[in-house]
Amino acid sequence: MRLLIITQYFWPENFKINDLATELCERGHEITILTGLPNYPEGKIYSNFSNFPRDYSRYNGVDIVRAPIFPRGASKFSLLVNYLSFAVLASIWGVWKFRKKNFDAIFVFQPSPITVGIPSSILRRSKKIPVIFWVQDLWPDTLYAVGILKNKFLLKIVGLLVAYVYQRCDIILAQSKSFIAEIKKYAHESTPVIFFPNWAEFFFSTVNITAVPEIPVLEGGFNVMFAGNIGEAQDFPAILAAAEILRDSSNIQWIIVGGGRMTDWVKSEIQKRDLQQNIKMIGRFPGERMASFFYHADALLISLKDDPILSMTLPGKVQPYLTAGKPILAMMNGEGRHAIEDSGAGLACSAGNSVELANCILRLSTMSKEERAEMGMNAIGYGRLNFDRLTLITTLEEIISEAIQDASS
Repeated sequence: MRLLIITQYFWPENFKINDLATELCERGHEITILTGLPNYPEGKIYSNFSNFPRDYSRYNGVDIVRAPIFPRGASKFSLLVNYLSFAVLASIWGVWKFRKKNFDAIFVFQPSPITVGIPSSILRRSKKIPVIFWVQDLWPDTLYAVGILKNKFLLKIVGLLVAYVYQRCDIILAQSKSFIAEIKKYAHESTPVIFFPNWAEFFFSTVNITAVPEIPVLEGGFNVMFAGNIGEAQDFPAILAAAEILRDSSNIQWIIVGGGRMTDWVKSEIQKRDLQQNIKMIGRFPGERMASFFYHADALLISLKDDPILSMTLPGKVQPYLTAGKPILAMMNGEGRHAIEDSGAGLACSAGNSVELANCILRLSTMSKEERAEMGMNAIGYGRLNFDRLTLITTLEEIISEAIQDASS
């Protein structure tokens, strides 16, 4: 099939859609990407891309068309401009660039923002082909939950935009079961809303992986590793509070791998709270290297703020963490926490509860290696049963094919 994938983020930015596009291409499908200029999460266009843009026009056999956009910047206003610029410019760019090109369907990857659905709505109408929309992030609720938007009138406007986008989709995929009811509030009654979770990429397994020089070695220590986006939703104030509680536990070392809008704040708080000996921030690295970093972890930390909407989310870190075969520490509510508890893959506590998190870390650090290894095996087994990559992508192929057949009949 000839598939147009619309996503505001794509390689060299590190997102799930990179893996999906590669796999679909390897399975013989013709894949074209409509995306923006790489600037996530730093907020400025990648220097390598600016210097050599032609080197980023193709990825693992996938053609890439990049619409000009304003970078994310460091403020809420610049982030809004970034979202709107992609919505407008990708729509114009897509209509012009693809005026003579035919596709069988459009697949939309929506981690955030919902405005990625505007180009798909316009191209759906001009090309008269079905749109399959994969919801990773609930709008407008998430905007309110992470403090980006509090004004009720503006939230209502965003809700109207969400309805506009969802009602121009032929199939909507929800990364969490809890999302389905919320999505149906905005979509047409006849639009299928299907649970379709993220998967774990094969390279997250720590089997046959060697150590990396970036991780500071603490002899006899216990490494608690957080890997991923450093943002509002991840509740770093609570994480830092737990680190303060464990300040005098010299065997416990916190390692933060990743970046995001709160990176500078976290760095300054580590200094302010005199936690430099306890917490090491080592920056962002390509997803392909994460297994090497997970190798050093005695426990992998995942957290979300205490918010009803965020509790519906199944965080994208859950799947790669499960595949890594390491015990998982979860400080969150809802679907993500249930996955960790049901799998026996680690220990979980309530969202925002720093004391509980500190106690879980102490408890895990005093367990035997055999007990922790059993948790790691439970994680792998649960991941393979529920989030197998090849099985899920095959299911997606079938969903898209059915949408194409229904549109042509």
